[in-house]
Amino acid sequence: MQVSPKPDYSGQAALSIIESLLLAMNDGKLLPEGEIIGILNDAAKSHENAIGHDSEAEMHAEVAALINRIISGGNSVRRP
Repeated sequence: MQVSPKPDYSGQAALSIIESLLLAMNDGKLLPEGEIIGILNDAAKSHENAIGHDSEAEMHAEVAALINRIISGGNSVRRP
């Protein structure tokens, strides 16, 4: 019998908090949309360029893909 991996609730919480912070920073005019997208792009690139074992490489690739989907979806900036 194989045990299913436990969901990563801390990762989900961290993502939710960061997205809320980015929205608040944009709404409060602390950071423009371009800067927020730049932050997300930097985070994605750091995972795309990460070096490690095969399992780590897969995790980094998945994280980069998720960040890029966030950018594409516009989740971290409010758009009219």
